[in-house]
Amino acid sequence: MKKLMPFLLGIIFISCAFNSYAYINRSNAVVSVMNKAAGKVQTLTIPVGQETTFEKLSLLVRDCKQTDPFEAEDFFAFIEISKYSEGKIFSGWMSHNEPGKNPLQNADYDVWLVKCE
Repeated sequence: MKKLMPFLLGIIFISCAFNSYAYINRSNAVVSVMNKAAGKVQTLTIPVGQETTFEKLSLLVRDCKQTDPFEAEDFFAFIEISKYSEGKIFSGWMSHNEPGKNPLQNADYDVWLVKCE
């Protein structure tokens, strides 16, 4: 029994580790962009690996992932955002379930992740 216990604990640890990091890669990120001065919001679908422009912004989605369908639904996207007059103004992960944690909050624009599809 003493020899079997570490083996069983190892299996439990490995299964928990793999279950908590199960993601599905998606090919498009859906983001909302708000022009604060004009007061308008635009929803954009951006293919992973392609650059999209919106007014003075250039958005490049490097990766878009969805959590395992058997867990609470969440979406994550790695996005790089540049503004023509300032260069790169954001580079990092955005989460759908925590939009206030890591969105782009610029003087002129706000950008947040809606979903991956």
